[in-house]
Order: sequence, then C-alpha cells, then structure tokens
Amino acid sequence: MTAHRPPFRDPALPVASRVDDLLDRLTADERLALLHQFTPGVDRIGLAAFRTGQEALHGVAWMGPATVFPQSVGLGASWHPELVRRVGEAVSREARAMRAKDDRVGLNVWAPTVNLLRNPLWGRGEEGYAEDPTLTAAIATAYTRGLRGDHPVYWRTAPVLKHWLAHNNEAARDTSSASVRPRVLHEYDLRAFRGPVEAGAVAGVMPAYNLVNGRPNHLSPYLEEELRTWTDQELLVCSDAGAPSNLADSQGYFATHEEAVAASLRAGVDSFTDHGTDTSVILGRLRRALEAGLIEQSDVDRAVRRQLTVRCLLGEFDPDLGPYAAEDRFDTAEHRELAREAAEAAIVLLRNEPLGPGGPVPRDERLDSGGPELLGRSPERPDRPLLPLADDGRRIAVVGLLADACKLDWYSGSLIHRSSPLDGLRERFGADRVTFAEGVDRVRLRTASGTVLRVPEGGAADAVRGTEVALDPALLAGRTDLPPLTADAEGSELALVDRGDGVLTLRAPDGRYLSVAEDGFVRASADEPGGWVVQETFRLEAHEGHAGREEHGNRHLLLHLGTGGYVSVAADGVKVAADRESAEPFTVEVIERGEEAVARAAAGADTVIVVAGNDPHINGRETEDRTTLALPAHQERLWRAAHAANPRTALVLVSSYPYAVPEAAATLPALLWTAHGGQAAGTALARILAGDVSPAGRLPQTWYAADEDLPDMLDYDVIGGRQTYLYFDGTPLFPFGHGLSYTSFAYEELTAAVDGGTVTVSCTVANTGALTADEVIQVYARVVAPSVPRPHRELVAHARVGIAPGASTALSFEVPVAVLGYWDVAHGRWTVEPGPYEIQVGASAADIRRTVRVEVAGEAPGPRPVLVEGLAAADYDGQSGTVIVDRTKVSGDAVTPADPDVDGRLVYRACEFADGVSEAAVTVAGEGTVELSLADGTLLARFEVEPTGGPYAYRTLVAPVLAQDVVDLRVALRGRVRLAHVGFVG
Repeated sequence: MTAHRPPFRDPALPVASRVDDLLDRLTADERLALLHQFTPGVDRIGLAAFRTGQEALHGVAWMGPATVFPQSVGLGASWHPELVRRVGEAVSREARAMRAKDDRVGLNVWAPTVNLLRNPLWGRGEEGYAEDPTLTAAIATAYTRGLRGDHPVYWRTAPVLKHWLAHNNEAARDTSSASVRPRVLHEYDLRAFRGPVEAGAVAGVMPAYNLVNGRPNHLSPYLEEELRTWTDQELLVCSDAGAPSNLADSQGYFATHEEAVAASLRAGVDSFTDHGTDTSVILGRLRRALEAGLIEQSDVDRAVRRQLTVRCLLGEFDPDLGPYAAEDRFDTAEHRELAREAAEAAIVLLRNEPLGPGGPVPRDERLDSGGPELLGRSPERPDRPLLPLADDGRRIAVVGLLADACKLDWYSGSLIHRSSPLDGLRERFGADRVTFAEGVDRVRLRTASGTVLRVPEGGAADAVRGTEVALDPALLAGRTDLPPLTADAEGSELALVDRGDGVLTLRAPDGRYLSVAEDGFVRASADEPGGWVVQETFRLEAHEGHAGREEHGNRHLLLHLGTGGYVSVAADGVKVAADRESAEPFTVEVIERGEEAVARAAAGADTVIVVAGNDPHINGRETEDRTTLALPAHQERLWRAAHAANPRTALVLVSSYPYAVPEAAATLPALLWTAHGGQAAGTALARILAGDVSPAGRLPQTWYAADEDLPDMLDYDVIGGRQTYLYFDGTPLFPFGHGLSYTSFAYEELTAAVDGGTVTVSCTVANTGALTADEVIQVYARVVAPSVPRPHRELVAHARVGIAPGASTALSFEVPVAVLGYWDVAHGRWTVEPGPYEIQVGASAADIRRTVRVEVAGEAPGPRPVLVEGLAAADYDGQSGTVIVDRTKVSGDAVTPADPDVDGRLVYRACEFADGVSEAAVTVAGEGTVELSLADGTLLARFEVEPTGGPYAYRTLVAPVLAQDVVDLRVALRGRVRLAHVGFVG
C-alpha cells in the first residue's frame, strides 16, 4: 500500500475492510494519539481531526441556540416510543445542521442516559427515563434510533449510552461503590442497556464515575463479558470526563496513572476524556504504559479500530461525507411543533376531582368522572371535575414561583423560543382574563449600622443582553465590569425565594439575580441561577445571640454557597468575606410575604393555577442529591394560601423529580406534574388545562408518600431493599404508570396464549367518554407461586394509542417467554420456572383492569449442587449487613461485612449436600471469622482468617463438616474478611 492515499476508500467495501485499510496506514504514534477525546488530524493521509462527545440529552446542548425538548424524565413520562424516536431524529438533524456551520459540534453524541431511577432523591433523575428497565429500554431504543437515522449503513449521529453501570447517587459519586448482586445486575441494571444495544441503534457506552462491587466502572469486566456479547457491531467506549485520572487520584485504585490507563484500556475503554483539550497528559501516560509492557500495541489498535469504525459510519471517510452531510433542518416549523407535542405528551394528570360545597367530592359520593355528561363545559355542575377549565370568559389566576418560568437544566441548549405557564395561559385564554402573582417574599437586607443593601441601576449588562445571553443565560454572572452592590439609607427591595433545605436566591428589582464573580464582589448579574458551581445561592445563618428567633426580621449572616464565604459590606462594595468573623449581620425586613400576593390574586379569580417545583440547577442535579421529597416550605405556603382564598385551585408541579405532597393530594381538587418541558412548556400546559388535549402522560417512577418510604441512598438492591413498584410493599402516593384522562376507558376481552417462546396477549380498549384521547395500555406479568422473591408485577409491554369517543381498539402484544424469567443464582443462568403466571392489563401498576392466567412450561428450579461447584459468595439468596467487593482488580466478586464491627450474614437456600461430604473450604482474604451453620443454628464449620498480604491475597481454608441433605446454608462474616467462595469436598 502507498503511504499517501486519502482515507476514503471505495464506499462499496465493507466498513471493516475500510477501517483495517486505514489502520494499516497509521504509524504507531499516530494510532496512540487517537486514544484521547480530541484526536489530531493526520494530514499525510487526509485524516481530519475529530473529537468524541456532544451532549444531546433532549436537544443539542452547550453549543448555543437549538430546539429544546422536555427533559429526559419527561420523555419517559410520555410512554410514547414513536414520539421519542421523532425527537431523537430532530435532535440529530439539528446536530448535523449546526456542525455544517461550526465544526466544534460533534456527531458522536453522548446520549441518552439509561440509569434506572431507583431513588427519587438521587440528583440526576432528570436525565433518566424511568425506574423500570423495560420502559427505559423501549424509550432509549426509540431515541437512539432517531439519533442514528434509518439508513442501512450510515449514521446521522452516533449515540453513546450513559452511564455504565448502576450509577445514580451524586454524593461521593467518584468514590462510592454500588453493591449489585447478580440477580439485580441481570434482572434490572443490564436490561436497560441491553435493549437499545441489541436493536443496533447504539454506537457505544460511557462508564460511570462510581464503583460497582468495589471496582471502578472504567474497569468493568461486564464491558466484555456482557455488553460486547449483545451485538456483532463494534462498540466505542468513551470515558467520562476525568475518570481515568480518578483511578489513581480520588479512588486510589492504582498507585500510578500508567497502571490506571493501561487497566482501563485493557478492560475496554477506547477513548479517554481527560484534561480537556490537552492531549499530552493522557498520551504521555499511555506511551509510558506501552513502553513498560503494561499494554500491547494490539490493545491500542483494538481501541483505534472501534473509533475509526464510528467515524466511517458517520460518513467521514466518504468522498461526499455520506448521505447525511447535507442535512440543514434547524428550528423548523416541524421541530417547533414536535417540541410542543412532546411537552403535551409528558404532562401527567395526577388528580382531578369535583368540588362539592366543602371541597373535593369523595369518589364514592359522585358519578363516574369519565362520563360524557360530567365533562360538559358547565362549571356550575357540582359533580364536574375542576379540569379542564371552562372557556367561558371567567378569570384565571396563575401564581407561584414557576408560573412565569421556563427553566433549563445543565444539559439543555439555549432557548430560541420560550413559553412559560403564564405565557401559555394568556395566549390560550386571553391576557385580560389571566392575572399573575409570583409569590416571592419582598425584603430589604439592613446592616447593623442601619444601611440597606442597594443594587445599582442600569450597568454594563444592558449592553450585552440578547447577544451573549442568547448563548448562555447565566453568562452575565461572572462579569466583573458591572458595579457591585452597595449599602445606603434607602437600599433596594429584593425578591427572596426559599428554594428548600435552607437554600435561597435574591433577585434585584430589574429581574437579575445576585451573584458572585471571581473577584468576590456581589452583583446583580445573572438572568438565572446556573453554572457548574452555582453562584446565585445563599443561606441565612442565625447571628450569635439571635438563634431560635424567627428568620425574617432578625439578624442573620448571609452565607454564599458557591464560595463558602459570608457577605460583608466594605467601602468599595458588597463582597464575600473569607471568614465568618468578617461577615455582616443583616436584619431581613419583610415588606410582603409571597403568600399575601398569591392570596389576593386567588381571591380575585374564578380558578387558580399554582405552579410550583424546582430550578434544575438547585437542590438536586448533577453533583448534588436531594435531602428530602418534601416540597420547599415557601411553595407549601403558596398553594395553601391560594386554596384558602379560593377552593378552585389546581397545583401544577414542574420538576425534575417526584415530590411527597400527601396533603396537597388529599386537599386540592386537581394536581398535575410535568418535567421541565422545554421551549413549548407553557403552551403545552395551557392546552392541557383548557382541554384542547386530554392528558395522557404516565408516571415513569413511583411517587412515595414520605421520606421514610425510601431506602438508604447507597442501597442499589431493589430486591432486598424492596424498591420501586416492582418490590415496594407500602402504599405509594401515586403509583408507577399512574395518570388520569379527561375521558374514561374500558378494558375488555383479555386473552393470553403461550406458543413456543412467545406469549401473545390480546385485549380491547374502548373510549367510554366524550373526548378523543390517548390511553396508555400497560401489560404486566406476575408469577403466581414463585420459588424466589419476584416482583409484585412487572411491566412486559405497553402501548400508547389514541381512541375516539365511542370507539374501541384491539391490541395485540408479543411477549417473549424469556422476559418472565429471573437470574438463577443457584446455577448461574437465566431461568423461566414452570407454572402459572398472571398476565395483567391496566392503566397503572396499581390499576389493573383485567387479569388472565397462562401456564408456562419452564425449567423447575433445583437445589444448588454445592459438591460440584460450591458457592460463589455473591450468589446469595439473602443478606444483611454485607456489601459486595472486588475479588481482584480485573474480575470476580467477594462479600464482606458493611461494618467490620457488625456481623454480616448470608443465606444460600436449598443447598444439596451429596453423601460423603467431609470438608468445607472457604476462599478468603483479609482478616476475621467465617462461620457456616444451618437454619436451626447448628454450627457446621468455623474459620479464623489471619491477616496476610492485604485484601487481594486470597487463600483457601479447610475445616471438617458433617454431611447433610438439602438444607439452607447460613454464613456469618465478622471483621474485615472477604469471602469469595465456599466449597465442599467429599
């Protein structure tokens, strides 16, 4: 081969042949250079520079204006794969169109996130789709198909799934370890990734920052043992930002960075995202690892081949750059309409009750709310639900802290169009009918000397609003050429919002938020709170001698959360002091409480819409978990004030996550939830409230009634921890799959039949109400008599269909018998046990309308053949007080007490001891005690483990044991012992 051929070989050749040809023409140094996120070009063969990574979670992000679709959890709430596929298609079109004008826009998109939403307090719930793996896989497959495009060879963009694996908690996210036993791994976590990968719509995955079973995800053996066995396609694994360095830094998993990059490359990481655009650090480590023999050239070549494959599929190596090169559709009418449709599809009607003389009428005292008469437009009907709103000229008050907001999150693009709830309702019902009260607390901050903080009027910010701000609404926050706050006799009135958990924001009269720039001065400079480190949040701390008094109206110190410093007043302006002693004591003078303004607006209206929720940059986001499910107290006060003034009050929760609002759910006649809905959020909400569209969003995760319903933040064991709708034994506030409609549906003629490897489920659904609407038909399966703990019911299929009044739709679902199975830890395989199963069809996990039984001819579970293979320690049936850890740095699991001072216990059920068993053998490391016993307490063997060689120095200890029949074996662990295996010898 000559050394100067261009990279585009005959497009008719197989992709693998073209990639091999190009690889052959690269030198060893050139190949190594391709392992960093920012790869250089190779001019001599015409290879262009390239970078992996372009955020595209719900629109093209971080690259300026683009169409902004609802947050991912909102797309999950749509339960509408076809709609989500169209959203993915629009996002990929805009990525291509933007790249044509700016080559910084990448085509290797890092989306979607498929981590399952086990715990609603985890910070990044907004990025996922659902707590259920089947729903998550369906939505993720749809989105990635849209991102990929429908060409048989070429890809419009190349999606990478995030974050492999079992990653959700943000506290200590780079050092905490998720303990994931085999059943949870195979039945839950892997399934969310497997669906879209098997569908052929995924270019690769990104490992997460955290550890799983004591081993960093960037060394996950499941990348090779699982992920790459699901497809014949080459998959590109891109590291998360800075994670390769974490291996030797924060995680301390390796002594040197050379060992770290070598181990991650061998584990399957192909592209290193580390040290930004500076390639020298990572490439230097890789080069030294290669020279030291920690990696081979074949390891480098394997990773380069995977990257070049993706680039070839994107059309880069074709003379015409492939069939998608001319894509120019951006901010089209179609995309704007799709953004509105997606926002409407994501809205969930949680509650909708009639108003009696004393409030909402209990269900048992009224007619079926779905009947056509009840949905007539006369608001005088006492048995008519509050929603939809009658379009008869009556007055509507729109109140609340998010009533005139259209919030973005960390992974949003910049808005081209904006519609808040207030905008949408004024547009739909007329500005003269709609009044507004935000409900902020209006305050002054008075210093100990009697002066009041003052915000200078005007300033340099006015000159740039609408230019840089169009690229980033938080851009002004870091400006240092704006005048800082001062203090004088009159001062300025500030809008104070309590965001919950003691976090507050302060806003100037012109609408700008108080923020702190690098020079430490406090300025009114941010359009919105935002940024990687939010500089617009504060906390009031009681000043010495004033603790216990009412917060507003007494002296407090003002802590700036972004810097950890305290606000002080100096001659040159208001700034942040480094220490508490230099802080200025402030008296918070309340001019008006937010609930007073809300009550006035509510009393003067016929219907009140309270809009509450979160700012996606505050209290729950990437880097920050929540501490409670509770709605912030400020917003509790607002809905209560509105309802006290006017019982015709609906609460709309606009949030990235669920809230526990049991009193609102029991008191208010109507309650809705939507994730932040992107650019068309307000228009969509108004159309739902008006009844132009019947709500059909469904909850993608359980809404719990109280914090006490939740497991520990680091408990990833959905089975043992009884988590999500699958296992939760309590009564949720609102169940998984819940969502009401403005019409009603009847479920009839459910049948199910097993034919070979498929269960065919058929049913008919009729619209028995007066409005055309979508219904989300949910199909669940339940094992009637399981031999091991199984879900209460598990989603196996669903469909969202539109049905006209009086019409019916016949549906059929093909459910693979395999999905009825579970991971059999006794034999290390996927198993479907024989016997009766219930197929349930309904409107939520708690609203089952029809049930039918089928008999499945599976494989009967047998006892554990312990004499043959023994027991892998992590293959337990039950545990208490233990965690799974890494057996070696490369592969394998062991079990150790979570607290070395507290016994950890394991149970292995139905262990079959053959005649002649005389010895037990344990493979252990660390130090401590291992005891084997029977259910009745009979001690079989005891092992004292003496410390030798550290946590990975495993050895086998043997002790005599009496032969048994088929018994439940119990193991007790004490100290810092690591148990990898229990064996028995005849």
